[in-house]
Amino acid sequence: MRLWKGEIDMDDQTRIRRWRLILGSDSRQRFSDMGGGELTGEFDLMDQALAAIYNRADAGGFGPSGAGAGRGPSNPQIARWLGDVRTLFDRDLVTVIQGDAMNRCGLKQLLLEPELLENLEPDLDLAAAILMLKEQIPRRSKESVRIYIRRIVDEINKLLEQDIRRAVTAAVNRRTHSPIPSAAALDYKRTIDRNLKHYDPARRTIIPEKFYFFDRTNAAGANKWTVILDVDQSGSMGESVIYASVMSCILASMASLKTRVVAFDTNIVDLTDQCADPVDLLFGFQLGGGTDIDKSVAYCQKFVENPRKTLFFLITDLEEGGNRAALLRRLGEMKEDGVTVVCLLAISGQGRPCCDTQMAQKVAGLDIPVFACSPELLPQLLERALKGQDLNEFQTLRRASHS
Repeated sequence: MRLWKGEIDMDDQTRIRRWRLILGSDSRQRFSDMGGGELTGEFDLMDQALAAIYNRADAGGFGPSGAGAGRGPSNPQIARWLGDVRTLFDRDLVTVIQGDAMNRCGLKQLLLEPELLENLEPDLDLAAAILMLKEQIPRRSKESVRIYIRRIVDEINKLLEQDIRRAVTAAVNRRTHSPIPSAAALDYKRTIDRNLKHYDPARRTIIPEKFYFFDRTNAAGANKWTVILDVDQSGSMGESVIYASVMSCILASMASLKTRVVAFDTNIVDLTDQCADPVDLLFGFQLGGGTDIDKSVAYCQKFVENPRKTLFFLITDLEEGGNRAALLRRLGEMKEDGVTVVCLLAISGQGRPCCDTQMAQKVAGLDIPVFACSPELLPQLLERALKGQDLNEFQTLRRASHS
């Protein structure tokens, strides 16, 4: 990983300056004695930025150490510093630096200022932290916070929306066909595929002998699929909550599905009515607190009308603070009734999730798929689940995609 934007190949002076940046201003004299280490221009700006984060009081840092404790720079200076960080360092490092600033420099309090949020790179961990602090956000900052969260939501929406819609359409709208002709319900792909043998070279077109139409009555009636997302809102699930919120709103906007969204910690909040806008939905979550998964699953069971047409996503790290035996029994009952149950330990691209491995093994022992899923694979997961395909095969594909 590069420390700053520029060439990877470095001469000796550049290497010395890099080590000087890493070791901080306390090493200035030692590098000077070696005939190098003097920082000018962009290197000097980098040094000031890093010093501000990592509690070097001589640089006027934000941290509590030294004589400057508690006397951080004013808001315009903070905004300028964040702008410098984004300019000087690679984007992947910017998010690391922001995270360090949150933890080391008391930036959680400073984030409540509107000038700060305008200069922050979109970052999921930072967004989760802000959502945890939402009750403490002063009125003057609320709109800036929403704009910042909106930027992240829009990025995720661009990543997921088209593929999710395509996946659901492929799985739901195209499962059942109707003998009743309807131009609006014409299944173009199936009609073309089944009539390719009737291609007329002279006319350079296909002359179909049979047309195929979607069964719109199923999509509009009681026979449509129900998708229930039961989302753990404990503090460890921040990134997953953000992805789940965007996915929930996409699904809720599709007429071919009935979508319900439930959030839980030790309490239960039904957020279905807030699915018109993912930002509103996110602000409906109360990140933090304990976990009573069994109570939440019991609540969701009330909305299972047609088990074989119900897809139940339990999005949790399975750190159950409630009745573990009752949770396993309840999940087993749903599975036996015909509900498609999927337990997502995380929606994240960060590799192996932190979870209760013992509970994960017990849930998997009920023949319920238990795994983490990267956001990019959510559309494939939805399509396979709605088509009733074996999700164990999906887990194999998921592992292959990460290898």
